Amino acid sequence: MSLGRRSASAKRGLLAGVALMVLCGAAAHAQEATPPAAAAPSPDGMTPDQLYMEADLVIRNDKTKVTTARGSVEVRYQGRTLRADELVYDEPKAQMRARGHTVIINSDGTVQYADEVVLDDQMTAGVATGFAARLGANAKLAAASAVHRSATVNELNRAIYTPCEICAPDGTPKAPTWSIKADKVVQDKERQLVYYRNAVVKILGVPLFYSPIFWHPDPQAERKSGLLTPEVSLSDRRGASYEQPYLWVISPSADLTISPQINTEVNPFLNGHFRKRFYSGALDARFGYTYDKDFDGSGNRFGEATNRSYILAAGAFAINEKWRWGFTAERTSDDLLFDKYDLGGVYEQRGPYVADDRRLISQIYATREAQNSYFSAAAFSIQGLRPEDNDRTFPIVGPLIESRWEPIQEVAGGRLRVRGSAVVLTREQAPEAPELRLDGLDSRRATGELDWRTTYTTANGLRVAPFIQARLDAYSIDDNLVGFLSNASRSDTMTRALGVAGADISYPLFRRYNNFTAVIEPLVQIAVSPDVKQIELGRSLIGDVVYLNEDSLTFEFDETNLFRPNKLPGYDLYEDGLRANVGLRGSVLWDDGRRATLLVGRSFRSERNDIFTASSGLRDRSSDWIVATTAEPMPGLSFFGRARLDGDDLSLARAETGVNVSNSRWGYGYVRYLRDRSNPNAIDNNGKVENLDLGGEIYLTKNWGVTLYGNRDLVQSGWVIRDIGVVYRDDCTRVDFVYRREDTVLNRLGPSESFSIRLTLATLGEPIYGN
Repeated sequence: MSLGRRSASAKRGLLAGVALMVLCGAAAHAQEATPPAAAAPSPDGMTPDQLYMEADLVIRNDKTKVTTARGSVEVRYQGRTLRADELVYDEPKAQMRARGHTVIINSDGTVQYADEVVLDDQMTAGVATGFAARLGANAKLAAASAVHRSATVNELNRAIYTPCEICAPDGTPKAPTWSIKADKVVQDKERQLVYYRNAVVKILGVPLFYSPIFWHPDPQAERKSGLLTPEVSLSDRRGASYEQPYLWVISPSADLTISPQINTEVNPFLNGHFRKRFYSGALDARFGYTYDKDFDGSGNRFGEATNRSYILAAGAFAINEKWRWGFTAERTSDDLLFDKYDLGGVYEQRGPYVADDRRLISQIYATREAQNSYFSAAAFSIQGLRPEDNDRTFPIVGPLIESRWEPIQEVAGGRLRVRGSAVVLTREQAPEAPELRLDGLDSRRATGELDWRTTYTTANGLRVAPFIQARLDAYSIDDNLVGFLSNASRSDTMTRALGVAGADISYPLFRRYNNFTAVIEPLVQIAVSPDVKQIELGRSLIGDVVYLNEDSLTFEFDETNLFRPNKLPGYDLYEDGLRANVGLRGSVLWDDGRRATLLVGRSFRSERNDIFTASSGLRDRSSDWIVATTAEPMPGLSFFGRARLDGDDLSLARAETGVNVSNSRWGYGYVRYLRDRSNPNAIDNNGKVENLDLGGEIYLTKNWGVTLYGNRDLVQSGWVIRDIGVVYRDDCTRVDFVYRREDTVLNRLGPSESFSIRLTLATLGEPIYGN
C-alpha cells in the first residue's frame, strides 16, 4: 500500500497502518474487496491501493508503539473519507480509536457520525457511541451505540429510524412526521432487511403503534420482499374493506404482489400481480379470484355461490433486432366484477390493439420493423362489459395482416409507399333478433395499395404536394342476413379497384413582430376519384342501402382528417368523386415559448355522397365547418377546443374543449367538456351526448390540499361519479382521505358511496419514495 500526501500542505501523513481506520465506514456498508493495483485512479487522483492522511499534529511513541494524530485528522482510502479530532492506533492491541466529531463519508454519498469509534485492525468488529447515519433515500438512523459485528451485520441500541426531515428550515430541531423507535435495530445487508425489537411507530412524536418485532427492507436495497402500504375503505357494496399487499421478490428478475381484500359484507377477494423480466422481454399479469354469490349495489347477495375471477396480462418479447412478438389476455367472469370490488387500472393499453371503454381485448401479434419496411400479423377477440353487449356478435379477428415497404431511393422524384393488408372476421351470432341466434356475418378482405407523393416549393414560398394513390381490394362474404332479407345472395365474392389523385397546396405567410412571430397559412387540397363500387350487403326493411362497414363505425369528422383524401379511417368504405378541402390556419409564436393556433376549414364535393351518415356532417355537397384551436398563454396553462358547426345555420353539432393547469407549488387541475347532439354510437338519450369531466389536486398550504374528480352527464343532469378528498403530504409521508359517490346504474348495481384511506410512507414499499 502506498501513501499519498499533498506537498504544499504543512500537515503530515500518518503511518500507512493507521489507514485501517477507514473500516469505520463498515458501520453502514459491507466490506469491499481490495481492487487490483492496476485499477484506474478514483476522481481524487488516487489509485485503489493508495491511502492519504493528514493531521495538524502526529505523535509516535516507539516504546509503546502507539501513534496519535490530533487536529483536523482526515483519512482517504478506497473512496471513503474519515474525519475526526483525534485518531489513535495502538499496534500491540491491534486497535484503532477515533474521537471527537467523527464523520465517515462513503463513496455513495451516505454519511455516518459518532462521538467515538473503536475498531480492530481486521475490520471484523467495532463499536461506536453517539452514532448516527444518513442512508439512501434520505433515511436516517441514530443510536446511543452501534456495534459492527461482521461485514454484513450492524446492531444499534436505543435507536430511532426516519426518512423525514429532522431540522426546520432555520436549522432548529423538529419532530419528524413519522419515525420508528426501538430498543434494538439490526441491519442485515445480506438479507437486505432492517429488524426492530420493541418497535414503536410515532406520528409527529406521538406513539400510535407498538410491535415486539418489526422489519422493513433496507433503504439501500433495490427490491425486497415485504408488506406494502395497505388501503382501508368503506362502501355500500362491500362494507368495510382492508387490502394488504405483500411483495414477494422471487428473483432479481421476477416478483409477485399478493393483495387480499378483506370485506365485512361479502367474501374476501384475492388480487395478484406477477412481473417477470426475461432477456428478450417482459411479462406482466394481474389476476384476481373469489368464491361468492352475486350482490347488488347495497351489498345484498343473491343466487348461487360460484367462482369469480379476472386476468389482465401482457407480454412483449424480441426475437431479434427486427422481429417482436407479444400478447395480451384480458377476461373476466362477471361484467361488473371490476366495479363491485373497485379494481382500478383495468381499461389500459397493453398491446398494439385497443378496445373501446368497458371492453376487454385478448390478442397475439408479431411485428417486423426495418429501416424501410414494416410487417405485422395479429389475431384478437373482444369481451364486452357494457349492459347492451353480446359477445357472440363481436367478431373474432384473425389473421389481421398489415405491411408497408418504401424504396430508399426516390421514384419519379417523390416518395413511393407500397402497402398490403388482409383480415378475416368471424362472427358466431348476428346482432339482429338475438332471440333467434342467427348466424353472424363473416367477411374476408385482401388489399394492395400504392401511394406516391412529392413536394415542390416555389421561390415565393408556395408549396404544392401532388399525390397519387391506387388500391385493389378482394372481398369474400358469408352468412349475409341483410342480403337474405332482400332476396340477395347470403355469400358473395367481389373485387374492386380504387384510386385518387390530387394535390395539397399551402402558402404560409409570416411576419415578425417585437417579441413574437405571426403565421397565416391558407390550405387547399384537391382530390378526385372515380366512382367507387361500395360493398353492398343489401337493403334494410325500409329500403336503405346497407354497406359493409367493419372498420369505420366510430368515424368522427374533425381537424385530424379534414385534409385526408379519404376521410374514412378503414378499408370497407371509400370516399369518391371530386372534392376540395380548404382551410386557414393561423399561429402566434412568442419568443418565450407561449403559442396559440387556430384552424378553420370545410370540405366541398361535386355531388352528395350517401356513404356518410346524416350525422357525420359530410353527406351534403358542402360539409360542416371544422374549428380547432390550441393555446399555451403562460407556463403551466394550456387549453384546446374543437368544434363542428352546421354548414347551413352554424349551429353547434359537436364540441369538445378542455383546460389544463399545473403549478409545482399549488398542484394541478383539468376540465373537459364534450357535446355531441347526434352521436350514432350513443344508444341512450336519443343519440345525445353531453358531459363534463374535471379533476385536480390543489394545495392550500405547503402540506395540506384537496383532490377532486367528477364526471357529470349534462343530458341526464346528474353526476356519474364524483370524488372529493383531503390529502396531506410532506417529504416522507402522504395520506389520502377520499369520499366517492357513484350514481351510475350498471345492470343491478345502483348508486353507491365509499370512503377510503391510503397511507404512503417513504422507504416502506412505495415506488414514489423508495423500493
